[in-house]
Amino acid sequence: MSDEVRGGCPVDHAALSQRKTVRTVEAPAREAVEQGPDGVWHVRGHAQTREVLRSTEVKQAGFNAELLQKMPGEMRAPILYQEGKPHNEQRAKTARFFSPRAVSENYRGLMEEFAGGLISELRRKRRAELDDLSLKLAVKVAGKVVGLTDSRVPGMDRRLEAFFANDITSFGWSPRALLGFARNQTRVAAFFYLDVKPAIEARKKEPREDVISHLIEQGYGDGEILTECLTYAAAGMVTTREFISVAAWHMLEQPTVRERYLQADEKERHALLEEILRLEPVVGHLYRRATADIQLDGGPDGEASVTIPAGSLVDLHIYDANADESVAGECPLALRPGRELQKEKVGAAVMGFGDGSHRCPGSYIAIQESDVFLRKLLALEDLHIERKPSVSWNELVAGYEVRSFTIALGSS
Repeated sequence: MSDEVRGGCPVDHAALSQRKTVRTVEAPAREAVEQGPDGVWHVRGHAQTREVLRSTEVKQAGFNAELLQKMPGEMRAPILYQEGKPHNEQRAKTARFFSPRAVSENYRGLMEEFAGGLISELRRKRRAELDDLSLKLAVKVAGKVVGLTDSRVPGMDRRLEAFFANDITSFGWSPRALLGFARNQTRVAAFFYLDVKPAIEARKKEPREDVISHLIEQGYGDGEILTECLTYAAAGMVTTREFISVAAWHMLEQPTVRERYLQADEKERHALLEEILRLEPVVGHLYRRATADIQLDGGPDGEASVTIPAGSLVDLHIYDANADESVAGECPLALRPGRELQKEKVGAAVMGFGDGSHRCPGSYIAIQESDVFLRKLLALEDLHIERKPSVSWNELVAGYEVRSFTIALGSS
């Protein structure tokens, strides 16, 4: 292992960034807190972002939360959109599905077996689309946790992929908008009747240790369970799929980092994966609506405090918060295994899993399944990138999508 990887920045200092996924249309970071011309408040500093996410005076405004609130009906809001006591109670009740012990006892064997099968398939075919492999893995694991294991026909991964590929961030009355809405409703119906409904029927007969069984016990109706399943799909399946691809991309292009990862114990491997997530957060923006005036420090250099008025939309820039030198230290835009963070009680992923009451509950599952798969994949000595992927943006998740990522075995 080179001293460059073990010591200071593992890149040429002339390189501005090792990031592969940040949007080129993003405005360059300026103030830690500032209001845009459209009235939206932009928060980029780590301390300020954490304060907003931990505040009791904000509510969820991302992932179509405010669009959902306009929909008619009396259904309970999914856990992602709940606030206060109802949210905290539901998080406490479902925590048992995501604990390290539950992952080890209930899902680790599935991860190992299914990942092994995907690697065997790659060995036979000699090439594959990595984004396809990561989707299959993410859907299989999240499906087990949620309870989506009784589909009438195979292909749940493709049904979900088609759903999230559609524009569901707005609604309009133009022919194009109406056609898109109808197409999306058809995809939702297919997911419900082919995947969700049979899972509900099976668990009403025989409850299991999974989320759908828990929701049935809580008295949730079919529509409410469907909405929760879509929420877990967005939060677990979609995001983990992207992270696996981008983590492999970094390590396949950096042999010293790949070698370090393969030689490390599990704790160090997880920390290295979280460093990649710090650099490449799958969810690049989180949004909150202020329910009361929020006062934040203006920045790290003693700038005057800033008041965000009640009712304001707040855009939290996770890329910037994760690269804040006050927490990330030097070379914040470089992938640096073993990075020493400058603040206590900050995880290696920094804001990669969010923070506060809505912090991702499946963070341990995501890192564990990524590690299980990547450890097997990257151990293939003749594995290489045959075609670099394209990177696009998913507006619903506010994160990147890595596609057409061809990997192959043999001489490059």
